[in-house]
Amino acid sequence: MAVFWMVIFMCIVGFVFSITLNHFLPLLLLKNKKIGDVPRGSFGYLPFLGETLAFLNPHPSTNIGSFLQEKCYRYGKVFKSHLFFSPTIVSCDQELNYFILQNEDKLFECSYPKPIHGILGKLSMLCVAGDTHKRLRNVAINLVSTTKSKPEFLTHIEKTTLQVLDSWKDKKQIIFCQEARKQVLGLSPEQPEGAQILEDFLTFMRGLISLPIYIPGTPYANAVKARIRISSSVKQIIKERRRKENVINSNDNICGNMYINSQEKEIDFLEILLGVDTLSEDEKVSFVLDALLGGYETTSILMAMVVYFVAKSPTALEQLKVYIYLSYIRYIKGYLIPAGWKVLPILSTVHLDPFIHSSPLEFDPWRWERQDQTGKKFIPFGGGSRCCPGSELARVEVAFFLHHLVQNFRWTVEDDDQPIAYPYVEFKKGLVIKVDHLAL
Repeated sequence: MAVFWMVIFMCIVGFVFSITLNHFLPLLLLKNKKIGDVPRGSFGYLPFLGETLAFLNPHPSTNIGSFLQEKCYRYGKVFKSHLFFSPTIVSCDQELNYFILQNEDKLFECSYPKPIHGILGKLSMLCVAGDTHKRLRNVAINLVSTTKSKPEFLTHIEKTTLQVLDSWKDKKQIIFCQEARKQVLGLSPEQPEGAQILEDFLTFMRGLISLPIYIPGTPYANAVKARIRISSSVKQIIKERRRKENVINSNDNICGNMYINSQEKEIDFLEILLGVDTLSEDEKVSFVLDALLGGYETTSILMAMVVYFVAKSPTALEQLKVYIYLSYIRYIKGYLIPAGWKVLPILSTVHLDPFIHSSPLEFDPWRWERQDQTGKKFIPFGGGSRCCPGSELARVEVAFFLHHLVQNFRWTVEDDDQPIAYPYVEFKKGLVIKVDHLAL
């Protein structure tokens, strides 16, 4: 019994010691003048957590939030903090952000807090680095290139858009975010497996950016379980797709009717993914999750943001109608960054910086006609080797949706709803809109 309590005591001492090393040792080292000029800032008072809770505090996505506002005001656009169990240099600076993005695998290595790997999975492109990331990224780029070049895929996007909009004709009010999320990997919420994946994915998103401590019932723990369920569902869907493919091939061989069958078959992202021979089964499942995270969620929120802001700008709506009818659719700065510290570039702060953009908090889509969209001032899809490989597909999908939406509906939004950063973006009420179908 004495040995047991001694072990418990030593564990407690070790835990306290590790807290001290993790949180307070960097502060002591920074007092050593020989180490250099680390950016000003603070680590907060909570061991391990530091200032994580304040950083994660939700705020309207149309501004950078009180945490970053206060820090930038006190310390400048580059400051030190303690986030997600690690001392961190936070950058809201345009030049430094660009420098970081262009120097991955040279001076920086992309990473997420280790507990997040339990949600994303060890094979996620967001988690891997080095040669593994390059290999998976090349597959993703080739996959996107193949996908967007297929007329069948564009037909599939337009067909899905028309189906969603057609379901609105007899409705006066809809929850737009739910509607936008129906366009995912060829799955429909009316299908049992599609509905389950969409429900689990919302749980996944709520836990992805949350306090990463595994306690049953917490958003993080629920997200880990949701990820397991999604993986199981995707594997089942892949198995069923392959079974159907074998049946079709068998019928083709018997009837010699391959042309007709191939014309009847719908081509979606998942169908193209299954044809990639260079990925293992687990990598294909991980690709689907990455596509859900990097394509499904972001694209649906992009649609919601466009609908939200265009509803509040009649001038923008009229200009959009003109576009549709006429053309259809088309280290830096003297700071020392200690080795082993995390560096967190906040890309959205550049888009909301009044020193870079005039009136950045106002909806002004014409600003992009006046400014270069290829420079450091505008990076909605990231940069460097982490630039979103599916950005063109996102643009195409949103363009198809807007084209048919503007031609067939007029809509208004509730004044008390707005996009909130958690820090992922979501509307409080799912963006409830009132719709009027235009009789053509």
